[in-house]
Amino acid sequence: MWSHLPGFRSHIVLALLLLASACKKGAPPAPPPTAQAELPPLDVNKDSALLFTHVESNGNFATTDKADSVPEVARRLVRVTDPAKGVAERRDTSNVYVVDLRELLTNGKARARAMSREAFETGALAQLPPGDSSALAGPHGPPLPEEPEAAGSDAGAGHALAGGPPVVILYGTPWCGACKAARQYLSSKHIPFAYKDIENDASAARELQHKASRLGIPADRVPILDVRGRLLVGFDRTRLEALLGDAT
Repeated sequence: MWSHLPGFRSHIVLALLLLASACKKGAPPAPPPTAQAELPPLDVNKDSALLFTHVESNGNFATTDKADSVPEVARRLVRVTDPAKGVAERRDTSNVYVVDLRELLTNGKARARAMSREAFETGALAQLPPGDSSALAGPHGPPLPEEPEAAGSDAGAGHALAGGPPVVILYGTPWCGACKAARQYLSSKHIPFAYKDIENDASAARELQHKASRLGIPADRVPILDVRGRLLVGFDRTRLEALLGDAT
């Protein structure tokens, strides 16, 4: 009966169009492509005018235009930059080009690949001898005696110190002396951190394995410190301070 009323059909059509429009508006947008995909492999030559950024033994990063001046211990993973490009193109971004400098020096050419800046800095630091640490494999020996915590230390696993979100996430075990030393050091410097016990917290162990796998380093020692997305194997005060920068 209602279909014979004037304008009824036009109202129905309009309602259907509005309903279809509302359904389309609710659909989530497609995720943007990652920046990694926008950086294809890059062939570099030894004789090209390039800048090489490498890690030093103290954890700081240095840049040179002489490839053979990079210390041998730091040559496996080196950032390469073309200074001829504009400032905007040379500015640090989420992804950088890296090269195995040993290959470049031996063959005179090499293929640079893109990786995240965090992965580069983590991998470069991992080339250095680890700081004070304990291996996870094999027997650990008798538990270490309990020591009094420094004033202001964290209250328990997974809880950050007061003063904001954690700057450092410390993955360790109860029997690891270097883990305890790292916790006491961070507490004494009033640096907000979270301690995660990978021996008694399965989710913390999985979290560490995921981060280490994503950044390309083994997770067979403790402590491992996550400093603003970079992983530092072992407790080395000088390298930790270099990563922390102004936080200390």
